[in-house]
Amino acid sequence: MKKKVLFVCGSMNQTTQMHQISGFLGEYDLWFTPFFSDGLLGAAARNGLLEFTIMGRERRGKAMEYLNSHELQVEGGEGLRCYDLVVTCTDLIVPEVLKRTPTVLVQEGMTEPETLLFHLIKNFRWMPRWLAGTASTGMSGAYEKFCVASEGYRDLFIRKGVDPERLVVTSIPNFDDCASYCRNDFPHRDYVLVCTSDNRETFIYENRRKNILKYREMAGGSKLIFKLHPNEQAERAAEEIERYAPGSLVYSDGSAEEMIANSRMMIARFSSTVLVASALGKEVHCGLEREELRRLTPLQNRSAARNIADVCREVLDG
Repeated sequence: MKKKVLFVCGSMNQTTQMHQISGFLGEYDLWFTPFFSDGLLGAAARNGLLEFTIMGRERRGKAMEYLNSHELQVEGGEGLRCYDLVVTCTDLIVPEVLKRTPTVLVQEGMTEPETLLFHLIKNFRWMPRWLAGTASTGMSGAYEKFCVASEGYRDLFIRKGVDPERLVVTSIPNFDDCASYCRNDFPHRDYVLVCTSDNRETFIYENRRKNILKYREMAGGSKLIFKLHPNEQAERAAEEIERYAPGSLVYSDGSAEEMIANSRMMIARFSSTVLVASALGKEVHCGLEREELRRLTPLQNRSAARNIADVCREVLDG
């Protein structure tokens, strides 16, 4: 019988990454599931209390819609069958049912800054990793290999305490061929692009008025385009932007990567979109110094999914 591989999806970025990797593992029996948890978090998600996360009904629904549209084998997440390998983009939460299965962890994008919560979690391992967000990615140790975007990220994860022997620099799907985003039909050119965050939706303070006024000043008279975060309350955000930066264009849908490709300057906080802007050589304003961002930028090798599939194969058959 073919060995079974389970791909744990989540956001559309995570889901499409998992799908791309699976394309190079056709010799195995491939299954997919939206992200899930057990215990108290699982119960909270089922009762609609975690709608701002990838366990929320809306995001699970989008993942299921994508998986079904590509006619992939879908596992419900409850009462999982036995698998020989799990491939996932996050270890902030590791369901008990997956802890006994060999796992390959794949970096999904940029990691958040290391706050006080991160340092508490690093020193008190009994604290839930998800409290520190993606800053604590890789700290579970519940995997055989961890595929990362660049040598800069490898060094960063080692500094956080990840075992160097488990780290493999492969680049990551969706970020390994950023030049391809330059071939697009987005109608605007040479503007300043702002990619907003979902901080407020995840209960993190943000002074949006102050930030919008700052972005207007940074644009220096250039056209401003705002790309809203998929998890953001679009109507509220659009009203704020029209109030404090009238005449700006606001998009809640569409490809942020293509918008970045056509811009002259990109502004964001800690967002994975800055990795695309950096790879394309754009002027980037974010929470990182220019040299650090350059080192973190994913390798542009156009083969991340294939490389990660090879790592999966080694774990399965090695």
